Amino acid sequence: MAMHTTSSHSIYAEENAAKREKIIQLLTKAYWMEIESVMNYITNSVNPDGVRAREITEALSQDIQEELGHAQMFASRIKELYGVVPGSMDFKPEQSYLQPPENQTDIVHVIKGVIEAEKGAIEFYTQILHETEEVDLVTQDMVIDILHDEQGHLRLFEGFLREYEAEGKA
Repeated sequence: MAMHTTSSHSIYAEENAAKREKIIQLLTKAYWMEIESVMNYITNSVNPDGVRAREITEALSQDIQEELGHAQMFASRIKELYGVVPGSMDFKPEQSYLQPPENQTDIVHVIKGVIEAEKGAIEFYTQILHETEEVDLVTQDMVIDILHDEQGHLRLFEGFLREYEAEGKA
């Protein structure tokens, strides 16, 4: 891996190799978070039953494409930083809160699961922003855009939950 740079501020500089590896590890975790969200959002956009489920499943269907796009962005950045995007054998699920509810009309369970996933992503992506500060502004800029999307998803699903709570159904 031949890298030529004159600036020690560059993420590609030899003296930043350890920082680059740390960022690759963080991006890899973020990649898996997005992939797992895609899987669970597909599940939760198909399984729910009932008239009230439609708006939630439609919102999740739209989020699937955004989350998949985020995963692709993380994968591309891993590669750009001389990392290797992992294959499926390295996947370890963590989103127990997004598993389908026993009762397919339990839309509140789905909403709360999405909120937890989005909060987790926001917290983790904020950590990536701190790690990339002044050393990898390209990754930082990308994560800021993704963070904006995640905050929008969170706000949407918090609104859904407030509606259910106002009706005494949550």
